[in-house]
Amino acid sequence: MSTQVIGGTGAGRPASQGPVLEVRHLSVDFGVDKEWVPAAIDLSYEVNAGEVLAIVGESGSGKSASSMSLLGLLPENARVTGEVMLNGKSVLTMSPAQLRQIRGNDVAVIFQEPMTALNPVYTVGFQIVETLRLHNAISPDEARERAIRMLQLVELPDPEKAFRSYPHQLSGGQRQRAMIAQSLSCDPKLLIADEPTTALDVTVQAEILDLMRNLRTKLNSAIVLITHDMGVVADLADRIAVMRQGRIVETGTADQVFNDPQHEYTKALLAAVPHLGQGDGADDVDITAALAAATHGERQPDEHAAPGHGAPAAESPSGTTAEPRPTSEAILELIDVAIEYPKQGRVPAFRAVEGANLIVYPGQVIGLVGESGSGKTTIGRAAVGLLPVAAGSLKVVGTDITGFRPTSKELGKVRRDVGMVFQDPSSSLNPRLPIGESIGEPMFLAKEARGAALQKRIETLLDQVELPRSYRNRYPHELSGGQKQRVGIARALSLRPKLMVADEPTSALDVSVQAKVLELFQNLQRELGFACLFVTHDLAVVDVLADYICVMKRGRIVEQGSRDQILRSPKDPYTQRLLAAVPLPDPEKQRVRRELRAELMASTD
Repeated sequence: MSTQVIGGTGAGRPASQGPVLEVRHLSVDFGVDKEWVPAAIDLSYEVNAGEVLAIVGESGSGKSASSMSLLGLLPENARVTGEVMLNGKSVLTMSPAQLRQIRGNDVAVIFQEPMTALNPVYTVGFQIVETLRLHNAISPDEARERAIRMLQLVELPDPEKAFRSYPHQLSGGQRQRAMIAQSLSCDPKLLIADEPTTALDVTVQAEILDLMRNLRTKLNSAIVLITHDMGVVADLADRIAVMRQGRIVETGTADQVFNDPQHEYTKALLAAVPHLGQGDGADDVDITAALAAATHGERQPDEHAAPGHGAPAAESPSGTTAEPRPTSEAILELIDVAIEYPKQGRVPAFRAVEGANLIVYPGQVIGLVGESGSGKTTIGRAAVGLLPVAAGSLKVVGTDITGFRPTSKELGKVRRDVGMVFQDPSSSLNPRLPIGESIGEPMFLAKEARGAALQKRIETLLDQVELPRSYRNRYPHELSGGQKQRVGIARALSLRPKLMVADEPTSALDVSVQAKVLELFQNLQRELGFACLFVTHDLAVVDVLADYICVMKRGRIVEQGSRDQILRSPKDPYTQRLLAAVPLPDPEKQRVRRELRAELMASTD
């Protein structure tokens, strides 16, 4: 390996005599029940040094399987055919020892979930040092010095502390940065980034994208970006390959694919991407202009009076679509609420929410937004009685549940009026029950329906969430992610709740599936008229659904108002930063938004 300084300009690397990666007629099959099932079919593409190729498509399209086959990382039941050339050398004909040599040294991978990719029993520093010494004949002290230099390169705030930390002691964004540092420690010629920002908040995602852009310039590495997020693609990619059902259906530059898509699937994929401005008729340019005005100290015309920084609205929030009457009883009401996670052993109690004021009226959809750790989910859990209220008053459907025990009968009665849709339907559904039983279980336990009446209600709910009635006998593992989320929604609706708490219900879904679930959710909300507390960090999603938006930061509500007010005239600098961090599915607009975000960050700092 070259002894050039890590993080240099890349000038020390010999000039490439061709593409860093060439893939020709690559096919991947998996042996299932004595048959070969194709995962990728006849793929051909190439990536040059300093170039980002984005491979996009929905789950199951073959993106990850084809990319993992480049390094021999597929299970034993996989069959790989075709040709893969890395700097002119054939990868598929290499021995296991030769593959181990190029992994980490010439080719590195950034995995989707750093918590599972990093070893939990070793410190971050140990794992980077191990990678460096495995591929380079250097001393432990020199490896430690270079590891800390890599942690500085990925802009961790305290590299020395991060070096000594275990993965669980870092935040999601910090873990992702640490994994990028490990991946880049040997100055790889090719970097495969498999959904590197899927589990991250928009602000952390924007920081990771800035980091990858800067590192590409410094290291001159070729990057294969695997994602289904078209905003991320617009932000980072030079060229795009669109995959569907194992095949590449369209390729081109980022500008060509976004501005003049040729294939119907590409057009449908772009149309399904939620973006800011869909909800109120504004477009991305309007919102960017509003952010620019706020950045330069100007104020947009404000038609609506804000309830203030966390102050409860005495009457219905003006500007909302639902137009609740002041005389109508609030479905959910928080007054100066503080919520604590109780003490456990030597771990002291932790106050996650402080001084929260919020009112949700019948038929209203409130979007609760903010970064991870801001207290959004904590409020949702408290609303269904899963967390105790340490101070203040929390009323659900007119009943103050502040002092209720989790097992009290009074709380049990309140919970019948509350439904909850969880983030991950796979873990929230019982894998041992057919979905018909999962949907009917709340009604059976509440003695709402039995026998034939229960079966009829189950069929009605399946109809409402647009699933075939025949699916009632299927188990959760036999359904796709979007179908499982529909089952979760049907289960939450089974007792006809007055309040629905939806905790990140679309964050784990592909954009096209996400669009269908959001449309279903909108239709059901209009039809059944339940109030909804929609918890998310995706402002584009909440813009599609919400009448009213509430922004949280570090346990406090920093701003709330109508959807139009928060999007067009954000007053709090934190809200402005959240809006500026949302990637746009258009390369030119995203470039303008990125420059605006940098300017906004500099001004607020």
